[in-house]
Amino acid sequence: MAKLFLVGLGPGSLEHMSVKAQQVIKSVDVVVGYGLYVKLIQPLLTDQTLVRSGMTKEWQRADSAIKQVQEGKNVALVCSGDAGMYAMAPLIFELISSQSLDISVETVPGITAANACASLVGAPLGHDSCTISLSDLLTPWPVIIKRIKAAAEADFAITFYNPRSRKRQNHIVEARDILLQHRSKETPVAVVNAAYRDEQSVQLSTLEHFVELEFAMNAAVIVGNSSSYRFDDWIVTPRGYNKKYSLEDGATKQGQRAGQALKNIEQQETGEAV
Repeated sequence: MAKLFLVGLGPGSLEHMSVKAQQVIKSVDVVVGYGLYVKLIQPLLTDQTLVRSGMTKEWQRADSAIKQVQEGKNVALVCSGDAGMYAMAPLIFELISSQSLDISVETVPGITAANACASLVGAPLGHDSCTISLSDLLTPWPVIIKRIKAAAEADFAITFYNPRSRKRQNHIVEARDILLQHRSKETPVAVVNAAYRDEQSVQLSTLEHFVELEFAMNAAVIVGNSSSYRFDDWIVTPRGYNKKYSLEDGATKQGQRAGQALKNIEQQETGEAV
């Protein structure tokens, strides 16, 4: 039975693409994708049929991939990052569900932009974090603002996708202003363009000033939480080991026990409920 593979390419370089993804691309009859993404996998292409299209042609790519599978061909629909993260997998499954289609689908995971960009600046996503796209092409801006406020209030480290475009310059400024209501203006921020591609750039700044940097829509902006800090060229969001253990010798701190829930010592000392 023919199969549709939803292939995450990761950042784009072959060395950061999974072995499975490369095997699938080499073996299929047809490769469907945005023109730039097809270009990124050029070394893997031999005699596959290529179906390329541009921005805003996602439905056409999905429809073409499905029809090719229905004709009995094995198809790879390629996406940057992971196919299920702001990419083509949701649309494919929506079409299959809405049209009650009977086709075989396999998702091949890829390294997401958030993870790729974070790896270049240390451990900024070391604790609870979330991703928010600032593109309002498919999501109303008031809904996006609501999500930013919730993430800010909950003290998540946040990776912003699609932070800025030619038509949409101020959304990232509004997002910054919301975050400034909940965390320090000195909160570390990383702006990463084109992670692991030839044009890669990494810029470190603060929550107050990062919007002054130059970055494009394909950048990712990582904002630390209230515990995040910068040293040298790294950003660290602590996992919490420093609350339970001494970072000098690894000894368990007074009142704490390894393998048990973290106790709030300040509340215990003041007699407050824990």
